[in-house]
Amino acid sequence: MRAAGLDIGSRTIELVVIDESNRVVSSAQGETTPDVIDDARRLLASSPFDRLVVTGYGRALAEVAFDAPTVTEILAYARGAHAVCPGCRTVLDIGGQDTKAIALDGSGRPLRFAMNDRCAAGAGRFLEMMAAALRYEIGAFGSASLEGRDGVAISSMCAVFAESEVIGLMTRGHDRRDIARAVHRAIATRTAGMLARVSTEPPIVFAGGAALNPGLRRLIEEAIGQPLIVPEMPQMVGALGAALIAAERAHAVGIRPRADPDGSSPPPLGDVRP
Repeated sequence: MRAAGLDIGSRTIELVVIDESNRVVSSAQGETTPDVIDDARRLLASSPFDRLVVTGYGRALAEVAFDAPTVTEILAYARGAHAVCPGCRTVLDIGGQDTKAIALDGSGRPLRFAMNDRCAAGAGRFLEMMAAALRYEIGAFGSASLEGRDGVAISSMCAVFAESEVIGLMTRGHDRRDIARAVHRAIATRTAGMLARVSTEPPIVFAGGAALNPGLRRLIEEAIGQPLIVPEMPQMVGALGAALIAAERAHAVGIRPRADPDGSSPPPLGDVRP
């Protein structure tokens, strides 16, 4: 029996398929476009599965289009983080448009959470805009912040006003790397405040695409005084959690697996653990 988890985010869509041993047999990622259902359908066509659970901001659309059950991102990320880091007590997820902090109990159940979803302040879209203003490719932006020095400050987390600040700092001759560090430190300070309200109990799993940013990771660690655990594929944590929930529900109702058309199975990509 194969269970699939689909995480429809504001910037990207992730798919994870697991087998009966909870081993990942396939995973895929695609961009989110205005036709989000077609985007999701293409990913779902890439690997066979028997049971599907959808999470993410687009889950309501998928529930209708695919007649699939859904779970909140809080539940999906809690389940996925606990799988990649057994004993995880805190989850930080910085996605394209929002930031989530989740406190977990010892078995991986969410106890409380906070989410910034009213604007993209401090999230992936904010980073993209600041990188563009500083003329960095997004992949190089975090590394540039590690080369910068402290001493420059960004006072606004509104993308429009922050962009004006960045341009003004460049005009006054500040080093781009110092400005990049200031942007990352502003996000880290905001993120640390959210974690302080929810939990900083270790282990802390850092999920979402922004977890791939080395500068942001280091400055958040400095701000909270705790190391962050970044999974090998941090952007897949929500989809993994949804797949695990799909498997649990399938076992509970006794769903039987469908045979592949050719009778074959793809090779496993590894256990669900770091």
